[in-house]
Amino acid sequence: MSLLLLLVVLTFSKCKKGSDVVPFENQSDLTEAARGNGSIITGIKTINVGSAVSDGGFSYKVINIPGTSDSGNSPSVSTLQVFENGKALGPAHAMHADIRDKGKGLFSHWSGGLYFSASDNTDPRSNGRTYTYSLDGSGNSAITPPVTPPITNPEKPGSGTAAIGFASVDGKTTGGLGGQTVTVTSLSALKNAVESSSALIILVSGKITGTGYLNVKSNKTIQGLAGSSMEGVGLMIYGSNNVIVQNMTIRNVVTYSNIIIKEGAHHIWIDHCDLSSDRTHGWDYYDGLLDVGKRADYVTLSWNRLHDSHIPMLIGFGDENTDDIGHLRVTVNNNYFYNVSERQPSTRFGYIHVFNNYLQNGSGYGIGVTMGATVRTDNNYFENQAIPIFTEYNAKPGYVSGAETNIYANSKANRISTASSTWTPAYEYKSVLIAAANVPAVVSAGAGATLAR
Repeated sequence: MSLLLLLVVLTFSKCKKGSDVVPFENQSDLTEAARGNGSIITGIKTINVGSAVSDGGFSYKVINIPGTSDSGNSPSVSTLQVFENGKALGPAHAMHADIRDKGKGLFSHWSGGLYFSASDNTDPRSNGRTYTYSLDGSGNSAITPPVTPPITNPEKPGSGTAAIGFASVDGKTTGGLGGQTVTVTSLSALKNAVESSSALIILVSGKITGTGYLNVKSNKTIQGLAGSSMEGVGLMIYGSNNVIVQNMTIRNVVTYSNIIIKEGAHHIWIDHCDLSSDRTHGWDYYDGLLDVGKRADYVTLSWNRLHDSHIPMLIGFGDENTDDIGHLRVTVNNNYFYNVSERQPSTRFGYIHVFNNYLQNGSGYGIGVTMGATVRTDNNYFENQAIPIFTEYNAKPGYVSGAETNIYANSKANRISTASSTWTPAYEYKSVLIAAANVPAVVSAGAGATLAR
């Protein structure tokens, strides 16, 4: 019996690292190189993260990784280096329990396969990053990271003439600048203007009523004059680019959201708008107020007043929309949410920066972070919120950073189930960041259709 026990111990010591490795199910599919008998592969090779499977916690495993891998007898023989968007991960040769529990880029090349974690513990299958490896010491994968570069816009952020954040990254959002200025007072005139193929600055005067939506084309500025409003008619920005919507009051749009940005639309700035419906008709009568999805990108939503709605802001329309990975880079700043239920905003898949927002009287959750979304929060003020930040209500959670910078007044605890992300946006915003304690006064006074023009 003692001999049998010894054989069992020896067998498991050779098969497992740290007594916690789940064996690969398809060992017969491994090539000779993957078993450690092949020649060294030179240069940088891409890891097929689409084939990765969860190994529990922050660990993911990929089979058929060539080269000499670690084993029970040689626990540090592998020369494998792993890169995330060109930046080396590690340390290598990590214990598998640590990869699962700690993550943060730890990895192990073991028995022909790779056990690894993302640098910020996001899911590498859905975080939009490229993972590569080398076996010969090559150390530069030449992959361009999706991290946004600093703004090169010469206009000062926050000056009112340039959008802060993603709408000013990798290009400018200037709307109809350089085009003709037209003033519209009817639905038909507004429709003709927004659907024109020309660059236009469109000034909306008076009260415009109707149903349905207007399809906004590229290179447009739509700006409401003092006292103007749209009743029952939404703005749809489908596949367009370089659009500014400012100082618009839009109410009670049935079937559609008040403003929708989707189908690959990019460089969109929604600023100083007043968007509302009501909460007396039930959850299914109205849609949202300001929604972004379906591969939209480089969007800034700033200084808007969103109120009297169950579901005011959605970024990422469905768990099944995995083609949003690598898109949905959205800045949400200085908005005032009040008398709402949830979605302040709700997020999926993207990289979203949420700062200096005032979230008041939310009966559900405030900021929802799911399906691998990465959300940085800075100096938001949560007041009377049932769940200020929530990660668990869709199929998978997302990742949050900066939660400690917010103020939570008369609110319950956050429900964040994932480790804190290390992501921060690369653009400059610190010069316009205001103290969280001052957010209610500043934002409630300045948000909405408050521009003089």
